[in-house]
Amino acid sequence: MASSKQGNTRQFAVVTGASSGIGYELARQFAQNGFDVLIAAEDDSITEAARSLANGAHIESLKVDLATYDGVEQLYAKIQSLGRPVDAIAINAGVGVGGEFTETKLEDELNLIQLNVTSAVHLAKRVARDMVKRGSGRILFTSSVAAIMPAPFEAVYGASKAFLLSFSEALRNELADAGVSVTALLPGPTETNFFHRAGMDDTRVGQQKKDDPAQVARQGFKAMMAGEQKVFAGSVKTRLQAAVARVLPDPAKVQMHRLMSEPGSGSDPEPEHK
Repeated sequence: MASSKQGNTRQFAVVTGASSGIGYELARQFAQNGFDVLIAAEDDSITEAARSLANGAHIESLKVDLATYDGVEQLYAKIQSLGRPVDAIAINAGVGVGGEFTETKLEDELNLIQLNVTSAVHLAKRVARDMVKRGSGRILFTSSVAAIMPAPFEAVYGASKAFLLSFSEALRNELADAGVSVTALLPGPTETNFFHRAGMDDTRVGQQKKDDPAQVARQGFKAMMAGEQKVFAGSVKTRLQAAVARVLPDPAKVQMHRLMSEPGSGSDPEPEHK
C-alpha cells in the first residue's frame, strides 16, 4: 500500500501476531485511535486482516515467521523501510503447547520459547533503542494471567509468560527516564484459536466460556496509552479471579491451574468452591 500524506500526520504502530484474536483487535484499536499500523503474522490471513482494518488508517502487512532470527530481522527491516518512527509497538505474537511435559513434543516447546520469549527480546532490543534515541515511545507485551501462577500441563507456556511479565517490568524501570513506557497485558482465557492450536480442546479451560478479544484489546490499549505498568484484562469475572490468584499461596494456585488445564478435564464436573 502506498504511503499517504495522512499517513505522515498520524502516529505509527506495529502489532505482531495480528492476523486474528487479541493481536487483530489491538491493531483495530490503534487504527481507530489515530495510528497507521504495520501488522505481522506467519499465516496468509494477515493480508486479509490488513484489508479489513484499512478504514481511514494506512495499514501495512508482513507475512513472517517471528520464531526465527531472520524473521525478526525481516520485520525490523520492514519497519525501517517505511521511514517512520515507531510510536507504539504491541509485541503480541505467541503460541501455546498443552499436555503432560513428558508427552509433549520438544520441538513444539522449543518453538514456543523462540516465539514467546526469544523473538520478544530480539524485537524489543531493536525497537526500544530507537525509541530511547528519540526520547518517546510505548511498548506493550502480551503476557497472560498464567504468568502469576505455576501452570501444570502448560509448563513451558506459563514460564514463557512469566518471563515476559518480569522482562516488561524490568524494562519499564530501566526506561522510565527515557520517555518510553512499557506495559504488560495479562489476559485470562480469551475466545481465540489459542486453545485449539495448543491441543487443549478437551480441557476445562478449553471448553469454558471465554473473554471477548475485543474487550481485552480495548483494556490493553487503554492501559498502554495511560502508561500503566500492567493490566489484568477481560471480563469482571476474569479480573476477580486474577485478583484472588495474586494472594493465594503457590500450592493453591498450581492446583487451581491444574483443574483447568489437565487433559480430559473438560468432561469432569465443575469443582466445588468452598
